[in-house]
Amino acid sequence: MIGFLVFPAIFAISRPLAAQLRPLEPIPWRVLDQGTSVTGEIGVSRLYDQRASLAGTTGTLTELGNFSLAWHTGRVALEVAGTGQRIFDESSRFADPYPDVEGATDKRRNDSGDYRVSTSVRLTPDTYPITGVLRFGTRLPTTDNTTGLDRDATDFFATVGASGNCGLINISGEAGLGIYGTRETRFEQDDLFLYALRAEIRLGIFTPDVMIVGQQHGYAHSAIRGVENLSEARVGFRYGDKRWVRAEAVKGLTTFSPSGGILITAGFVR
Repeated sequence: MIGFLVFPAIFAISRPLAAQLRPLEPIPWRVLDQGTSVTGEIGVSRLYDQRASLAGTTGTLTELGNFSLAWHTGRVALEVAGTGQRIFDESSRFADPYPDVEGATDKRRNDSGDYRVSTSVRLTPDTYPITGVLRFGTRLPTTDNTTGLDRDATDFFATVGASGNCGLINISGEAGLGIYGTRETRFEQDDLFLYALRAEIRLGIFTPDVMIVGQQHGYAHSAIRGVENLSEARVGFRYGDKRWVRAEAVKGLTTFSPSGGILITAGFVR
């Protein structure tokens, strides 16, 4: 219960700390449950005061078609996920655009979101009370450099996570390494620390939850443009079990994360 008291306080008092436009979403834990073979979800988001690093502008980001489809067999789960379309409405400029980034038409930028494929491998026996998982995957270079919303680069990520129950509360977390391509000639890639932590109370078909997710670059150098630190807290709930809807409020905790926003998702479990 401590997490459910702490996260509202974070929303109230947090200030910016310090792109990859959005952080890596966590392991699709529900697909790893016993008796589950397939999970799927699709949704939308609206995020305010989001910085588009390469374009050098701040605005409102609308994501349409945030999706995930995961398939589980044996100890392995395969996931395909991404975002169908991003619409970015500029409101202000904070830096000059990257050299090959084109100007926005009527202060609006459109681009396909990132797409990623990943494999999650269960490391613990089914009889263990805690589920340990190794996850690795890649982001595909599907975005357009000229729009300035993301990098047309291939990224690799690998995380180790665990999930377990304490009464009605389920806690899951993961941490690992992201090797992300950059637009800089001197630093063609950057190594980032990736993390996610979630707690949820399972009250039948109503499940409130809190989460923090983000990435952090090393301290050997300053942040590289396009792969800055990202971190955000989310508070929300899921309604339903085999078929469900989820709503989450978002609070950004870094300069390059949105000041706030909302995520709406619907999905199924089989």
